[in-house]
Amino acid sequence: MPIRILLADDHAILRRGLKALLEREADMEVVGEAADGRETLKQVEELRPDVVVLDITMPNLNGIEAARQIQAKGWGTAIIILSMHSDEGYVLRALRSGARGYLLKDTVEAELIRAIQAVAGGKAYFSPEVSKLLVEDYVQGMQEKGIDDSYELLTPREREVLQLLAEGKSSKDIARLLELSVYTVDTHKSNLMQKLSLHSMAELILYAVRKRIIA
Repeated sequence: MPIRILLADDHAILRRGLKALLEREADMEVVGEAADGRETLKQVEELRPDVVVLDITMPNLNGIEAARQIQAKGWGTAIIILSMHSDEGYVLRALRSGARGYLLKDTVEAELIRAIQAVAGGKAYFSPEVSKLLVEDYVQGMQEKGIDDSYELLTPREREVLQLLAEGKSSKDIARLLELSVYTVDTHKSNLMQKLSLHSMAELILYAVRKRIIA
């Protein structure tokens, strides 16, 4: 079964270019296009694509809010945000809205296929430029504050759980993989979140990118 994709961007030329790129892939199918946020919601509900590629700045309803509503509906569609912005604030907002991928528009053609394959498999994906900037900003911030890396406080098992969570696996999946109970996995999750001062899965994914635990 090919990965079914919806392209949502208010620029028809960009949509055509991305569609032509994706249609060369045997395992991908573009099932629809949308030019604004509200049309995107309507098409996701009707078509139930596996992945929606969503521009962050669209008319009628912006990409962040559209992503939030798609996620809230529980339709099972993975979301990739397209953006001109590489700073942490935009990335965190995208993750909190339910996005699993974040691509810069000037590199989207080179990265889109890899991003779609990743998020369709439940993983996160970021443009390499975004990952690099997040790592650099994080390291600089740690140095300026004179803070040691709290990652060293994690036990080996907590590090395993951290990576698997960041890769999109559920507590049940992790329990099966590590031969633990779900309760034990949730305890490790709670402990590592506390040690790293993380408050949401969005922050956990962002931390994992900064630490190069995931790409």
